Amino acid sequence: LELFQGRLLASTDVPPHYGLTWIGITTPPPALLLGFIGMAAVAAHGMARPGAVFRNTPLRLCLLLLTCFALPLLAAALLNANQYNGWRQSYFLYAPFCLLAAGGLHWLGAAAFRLGWRRVRIGMYGLAGLGLGLALFAIIQLHPTQYVYFNFLVERSTPEALRTQYYLDYWGLAYREGLDYLLERHPGETLLVRGPRAQQNVLPAAARQRLPAAAGHKADYELVYLPDPNQPDFAFNGGYQRRIYNNTLLAARPLTADRMTDDAVAAYQEIYRQAVAGKPIIRADYAVYLDGNRLTFVKEDCAAAEPDAWFGARIFPHNLESLPPHLWRRGSYVPVGSHGVRLDGRCLGVIQLPDYAQGDLILTQRRLGNFRPRGLPVWAELYSLSRPGLGELLAEYRAAGRPQSVHPSTMFRMNGLRAAEAFEVFLDQAEGRNRLLYAKRDCALAEYETRITLHIYPVDLADLPAGRRDSGFANRDFLPDFYGGRPGGECVAIVPLPDYPIAAIRTGQANRWEVNLYPPAEGEYLRAAYAALSDTQPDARAAFDLYLQDSRLVYLRETCAAADTAAGFFLHIIPEDLADLPAERRPAGFANLDFVFERWGGHFDGQCLAAVPLPDYPIKTIRTGQHIPGQGELWAAELTGGR
Repeated sequence: LELFQGRLLASTDVPPHYGLTWIGITTPPPALLLGFIGMAAVAAHGMARPGAVFRNTPLRLCLLLLTCFALPLLAAALLNANQYNGWRQSYFLYAPFCLLAAGGLHWLGAAAFRLGWRRVRIGMYGLAGLGLGLALFAIIQLHPTQYVYFNFLVERSTPEALRTQYYLDYWGLAYREGLDYLLERHPGETLLVRGPRAQQNVLPAAARQRLPAAAGHKADYELVYLPDPNQPDFAFNGGYQRRIYNNTLLAARPLTADRMTDDAVAAYQEIYRQAVAGKPIIRADYAVYLDGNRLTFVKEDCAAAEPDAWFGARIFPHNLESLPPHLWRRGSYVPVGSHGVRLDGRCLGVIQLPDYAQGDLILTQRRLGNFRPRGLPVWAELYSLSRPGLGELLAEYRAAGRPQSVHPSTMFRMNGLRAAEAFEVFLDQAEGRNRLLYAKRDCALAEYETRITLHIYPVDLADLPAGRRDSGFANRDFLPDFYGGRPGGECVAIVPLPDYPIAAIRTGQANRWEVNLYPPAEGEYLRAAYAALSDTQPDARAAFDLYLQDSRLVYLRETCAAADTAAGFFLHIIPEDLADLPAERRPAGFANLDFVFERWGGHFDGQCLAAVPLPDYPIKTIRTGQHIPGQGELWAAELTGGR
């Protein structure tokens, strides 16, 4: 993600003016002004005398410089190039820009000379030299973080003004200053500080001895340079922030009250008072309070190790469109979280929810390892910010007596296991939603840690990536923790579905349970095909009865087990006119419509049924059956005629 002009954007979604804006706000003003004057002069000369561009060597060189500067910026804007952390991927543009700035200064001096403004010309050169001298002074003043420079076009009077607009010290050079400050603030003490160890290696030996590696998750301070919008501002030490500001916003975040400033301690105490004045929304190992958009985790009589916990909230919105797209992980939720602090013998965690938060929350506490939240949650609970929330929705679906899907067209098989061992799987497409809901009461940890298979069969194979078309399905296998949590001992997962038309969904856990789901349109399509078989005789008999209908070929097996549909099906269509085939299929002489059963079929009360659409050109012969790669055909049948 890239913080640009106060907005978090994916690096592939930055606006077209991204590169030019960064050049404008980070170039010293004299060079910036002269550079654009130089470009304007080259453009004006070129338009006034186009033919002279190719005869005048200096003008031709200036036009080349202008092209070298402008063309990469234009290409990046038009091609939506991946840009991030300022314009460091385009620093090569600074050389032609500086030469154009020199040309701009020369053009101004020449113009003043022609007008007889000698003193103006001298003053112009003097101002240019003074401006560049001030830029040099700023570089010296900002050392060693001079690469984090902003000119007057950006309001930068306070740390907050810049940190809410742009990412700053990307390379973390200010860590050294932060370590020096902490050593000065705590003379003679040994400190455990989170931050890159490489920065400590440049300190004197005596200083390094006072900064041993922070073992495991324990630390006195955390050095950060990226702002965390989920943690309150008072978690940063204000005095330290001002001391080494240098446009970098390196901050020391103390993790216990004895390391905080008085202002920070007072702020945490006030948040605690406001929280406990209300009623907790959840009572777990911690009591959780919601005040506006602020979540406060509170545990009284807390041990010294408790602040080493990480508090998290996963926001599961009802609709993808309700959140900025760049905030979506590969899963179906937006994660926010923060470290805990220990204050007056109690432990607190504070998370500021974003303004757009809505839907369902899974609140968790995790342990920290190597400064990051690791492992399964210590506890997890579900809470709904809006109604109906996920809990109410699951209760509604369960009360309707449809534990496999909200649609009556669903078919289900359990591999001979008891239903109690399976997850309930709901296909939720109401109110514009398009997702699967997985839920299981009294869910054991082993079930929560077992991967769930999810295969999505599209109506049109062209919707799949090229590498998945041979298999016929999109593979979305996942661990329950990736899409959900285990609140109150109940496993919950919320999985978004792709937006293309889906023929079938197959999901389950190996050797435990398996479910076939069909969205309403496709389920009705199968039922219509089945109803059309009434009082008709099959056109061919083999392991499956085959029925040739006007628009489809129907496969039916009266007594059917899972093993009967495990092997792939081949389906070869020979047209009456080879010209109806795509050019690449004409040498073979047939259209290859091989498929896996789940894409076009389902299970009805112990029967297997598949209905495969046929092409709309006249058909001479159809050859179909099942085969196992490397072993050959299991059965085959041939039908004559068709459309």
